[in-house]
Amino acid sequence: MAHKTLDDLLAEGVSGRGVLVRSDLNVPLDDEGNITDAGRIAASVPTLRALVDAGAKVVVTAHLGRPKGQPDPALSLAPVAAALGQQLGRHVQLAGDVVGTDALARAEGLTDGDVLLLENIRFDPRETSKDDSERLALARALAELVAAPDGSPGAFVSDGFGVVHRKQASVYDVATLLPSYAGTLVAAEIQVLQQLTESTERPYAVVLGGSKVSDKLGVIKSLATKADSIVIGGGMCFTFLAAQGLPVGTSLLEADMVDTCRQLLDDYADVLRLPVDIVVADEFDAAATGEVVAADAIGENKMGLDIGPGSVERFAALLSNAKTIFWNGPMGVFEFPAFAAGTRGVAEAIAAATAKGAFSVVGGGDSAAAVRALGLNESGFSHISTGGGASLEYLEGKPLPGLQALETGGVQ
Repeated sequence: MAHKTLDDLLAEGVSGRGVLVRSDLNVPLDDEGNITDAGRIAASVPTLRALVDAGAKVVVTAHLGRPKGQPDPALSLAPVAAALGQQLGRHVQLAGDVVGTDALARAEGLTDGDVLLLENIRFDPRETSKDDSERLALARALAELVAAPDGSPGAFVSDGFGVVHRKQASVYDVATLLPSYAGTLVAAEIQVLQQLTESTERPYAVVLGGSKVSDKLGVIKSLATKADSIVIGGGMCFTFLAAQGLPVGTSLLEADMVDTCRQLLDDYADVLRLPVDIVVADEFDAAATGEVVAADAIGENKMGLDIGPGSVERFAALLSNAKTIFWNGPMGVFEFPAFAAGTRGVAEAIAAATAKGAFSVVGGGDSAAAVRALGLNESGFSHISTGGGASLEYLEGKPLPGLQALETGGVQ
């Protein structure tokens, strides 16, 4: 995959030049608007720091949540700007709009090494528009923010790996207008995913969790022919158990996916691995009392909220001799301490395999959040991705628009 990188841009020189950076700063917030996991902010810092240190005038664009194309004070990037400033060790201005008068005035006032964060890009409906001309109009307004006074173009650095699978104005269209480069984060993610798909050392174990089979169907089909084992946990395991004719009580169930799961179990019986026991409770509640039951003995009024200790033991044994491991999705409701043991146990098994020399990738999203929330050492894994959906689509073999745009290098 041919694309220019941040190192190429720095070699060309950026002192005094406007550089637009698409970062992924989509961090979780609590009810009071406090950031609960700043992992993505930390991951964005190396690229931004390199540009700041080289004297660029840096304009950062990012999204937060799903504001439906209009301003939503609850999804303002204000807390992100403050946190990013702390991590960078310098003031980060926040524009009062996306590409309006305040953003333009602030961009024009930047001096070498300054950082301006635009307000939530998804406050502008053109960002996610299906209309190519609408997205392009927003992309042109973004490009204008980093243009030199003489009209010469700035540069674009794509560093939001979590959005490269989206054909959006700040991800795809702007890369067709400006000289474009892969940031440190995106370049590292591509390298890791290429290793997972092109030079995979066997045995290759895949661990999939999360709530929905439908979200993971493509990656299951794609990896079932490449992996030696695919471990299924999380809410999605109950649709598989139901496909085996087992009772799942009030557990999460995608009824319309049962037949599909039955076919997958038939086609890949030697690869797919399901839990042998489940931690159930009466209701979805952090204060609920958990009880371990066999996977075929879930009561009709019970809800599965985690995989049981026998499943952890079984999965850990599978993982112990793996040379390559890809993990996407928690094994249970790890946010509730009573139902976090399955995710913790599997994560610790992956870390143990990594310590023995396995190459392990945590595939972003809730898995990465779980590693941090459970207080596990991030260095215990070979790579923790920042993009769950993007990682899955890459492994499915789907083209990622944000990466495709980089291959042409923008307008160079």
